[in-house]
Amino acid sequence: MAAWRPMIVNDIPGVMRVADEIHRDLPEHEPVFRERLELFPDGCYVLAQDNEIGGYVVSFPIHHGKPPALNQILREIPADADQYYLHDLAILPAFRGRGAAAEGIKKVFEVAKRYPTTCLISVYGTVPFWERFGFTPELVDTVMEEKLRGYGADATYLVRRNT
Repeated sequence: MAAWRPMIVNDIPGVMRVADEIHRDLPEHEPVFRERLELFPDGCYVLAQDNEIGGYVVSFPIHHGKPPALNQILREIPADADQYYLHDLAILPAFRGRGAAAEGIKKVFEVAKRYPTTCLISVYGTVPFWERFGFTPELVDTVMEEKLRGYGADATYLVRRNT
């Protein structure tokens, strides 16, 4: 049975296999994942069964309304971060349909509760999925509009109040 556990550096090749399959049109390089794990390990998990990585979640604190562009190195987590960012949740098809996504999101919300809100950029028409977890679209400025273009034509900025 697959279960979520904290990500470790040795998981990165498996994480990359999942990312390369799920996000063919939105690729990110391995150093991006390594840096996220190094900067904020509390927000990085893998869905594993035996030695196989079937999914991952990457999340971290940011300044409100300032998620990074796709495939961007952060260099640091701001000490005065005031929003939590769910950068990515990806699960291979063979690992879906068993509640794994909800369990992974629950892990993110446990860390995110330190912040007033959690945000994400929805891709691949997944807004209805995220709305089930309390996320709603938020108005964006021209800077955010430009950033969203890098995530694809249907990218939508969503925010959820943490309670």
